[in-house]
Amino acid sequence: MPSRETRTAQALHFTDGPTGAVVPPLHTTTTYARDPSYRLPAGHEYTRDDNPTYLPAERLLAELEKGADAALFASGMAAATTAVQSMVRPGVRIVACRAMYHGFRLWLREWCAAWQVDLVTVDATDLDAVRSAVEGGPTALVWIETPANPTWDVVDIAAVAEIARGRGARLVVDSTVATPVHSQPLGLGADLVMHSATKALNGHSDVLAGALVTAKDDEAWQRIRHLRHLQGAVLGPFEAWLLLRGMRTLFVRVARSSRSALALASSLEGHPRVARVLYPGLTTHPGHAIAARQMSDGFGSMLSILVSGGEADALRVVGRLSVFLRATSLGGIESLAEHRATVEGSGTLAPANLLRLSVGLESVDDLRSDLEFALRPE
Repeated sequence: MPSRETRTAQALHFTDGPTGAVVPPLHTTTTYARDPSYRLPAGHEYTRDDNPTYLPAERLLAELEKGADAALFASGMAAATTAVQSMVRPGVRIVACRAMYHGFRLWLREWCAAWQVDLVTVDATDLDAVRSAVEGGPTALVWIETPANPTWDVVDIAAVAEIARGRGARLVVDSTVATPVHSQPLGLGADLVMHSATKALNGHSDVLAGALVTAKDDEAWQRIRHLRHLQGAVLGPFEAWLLLRGMRTLFVRVARSSRSALALASSLEGHPRVARVLYPGLTTHPGHAIAARQMSDGFGSMLSILVSGGEADALRVVGRLSVFLRATSLGGIESLAEHRATVEGSGTLAPANLLRLSVGLESVDDLRSDLEFALRPE
């Protein structure tokens, strides 16, 4: 079989039989006609979660993650919340990593409080803390994000999977930053992988989408699909078509961005105006050894810097950038910078002097010069 890179670029070697088109078609229909016997000729009934446009992207993502099946959602949050809602019942426990996307962390706290679910957040890089939390109550779900936003902590997926499995809990890994190019959590023991497909999977900052990939097509997975059907939390067919278009360049985009991110992180390390560089590709990163073991072909496009001097200096630096755009998101072809504490607001866990950088496809020399200029003392 051709390599993952070839299969991705060719959308699973797609060609449309009747026309010979090499681009999968876009089906905008919301409903499908029945024949005179009231049968559905192709099995499709209603587009809420049943549109042929979804299928190529789902199949490609399942193949990239080496999973049994994949499902698209209207956003990363829709994918994440559906996974939790389908697998967790009142009276049980969720163990989650403390470092994670702040929007999901806020939802998780509110939902668990309302549904009488015991939520325990831990430093997931501390396996003893994870084990103690999982063994401290009837744990149904362990949720980790690696590398974790915005400090890029690296969690040992295989070790946490073993802990979860030992207590009959399911492990979900948010692998948005790693992408299937760098990491395949299902092969390390995870039960589900979640992606905010808005980010690197799409890669063009023009689609809101989420995805779940399962290791097994089991009863738990069918509950997820059923809940998606009931809630209608699926993206539209045009968004699915755009997502697949973006995924076809996934490997070249991610490889380029990762190389540039490592080059920038290396050049910033030791800079007199930078207190610390957070990037798992650096040997000085506390999770580097684990990242090198469970990631391949790079360490991702995300890094953060802690600016010397505190919040005011960090805001001054981000305000002086001209190549990096001051915007919230990640994984796109354009490089973005943000003061994470401002974006997250009250209750943020991000250090006040942290700037989060999403590295895109621009010249790495231009990006380096932009940062060097912004970091100069006034």
